[in-house]
Amino acid sequence: MTQRIALITGGSRGLGRSMALHLAQAGVDILFTYQSNVAAAQEVVARIEALGRRVCALQLDTGASASFAAFAGQVRATLADWGQERFDILVNNAGAGVHASLLEVTEAQFDSIVAMHMKSVVFLTPLLLPLLKDGGRILNVSSGLTRFSLPGYGVYAAAKGAVEVLTRYQAREFAGRGITVNTLAPGAIETDFGGGVVRDNPELNRMVAGMTALGRVGQPDDIGGAVAALLAEGNGWMTGQRIEVSGGMLL
Repeated sequence: MTQRIALITGGSRGLGRSMALHLAQAGVDILFTYQSNVAAAQEVVARIEALGRRVCALQLDTGASASFAAFAGQVRATLADWGQERFDILVNNAGAGVHASLLEVTEAQFDSIVAMHMKSVVFLTPLLLPLLKDGGRILNVSSGLTRFSLPGYGVYAAAKGAVEVLTRYQAREFAGRGITVNTLAPGAIETDFGGGVVRDNPELNRMVAGMTALGRVGQPDDIGGAVAALLAEGNGWMTGQRIEVSGGMLL
């Protein structure tokens, strides 16, 4: 059995960091991207190396599509350094949020969110597809906010809704190579996302816990563990699906 390799965008912090660590614990070698925080990336590299896995951190801004071709070249070179031509798993995770009502959101905020979340899935994925093995896996990260509505997240949720539609189309178009494509939709998680509002605002934290069946806000490891399970080798007959991991928020 060949060694599996995963590429995770936005793997230096938050949910992506937890995904990278859980997959490494499951025996997967890790390529991950970071936008600007070198120290955070180096910390993740050290953690994964301590698990005995190969790891490489590459800089990428998923909102800057002009850099995607060069990034794909860096991935190809890293794989060659590892004696490989292809990797097994792509997780399109990187992103950031914006909290603004539909009456207040600016065109610059809109363009940034769409580029980072939707445009990257459309244009980065095809550049990486030649490096993804036949029978490989793609997991696109969405949000629970595509199912339920909270004021101020309309543009972000709409971009994630587009990702969910794109997932189904990718699942059809890439199926000829045996590649599965699914969506993971996290609920509210205690991270620095959106300025750490869920993590750092006790009133909001209690409110979210109160509307969640399992009675608490999610932790990054809830998502990292779910990703490792979804991407396990024996789980290859599921494609085009949206899997929400929210503890039963707003059921």
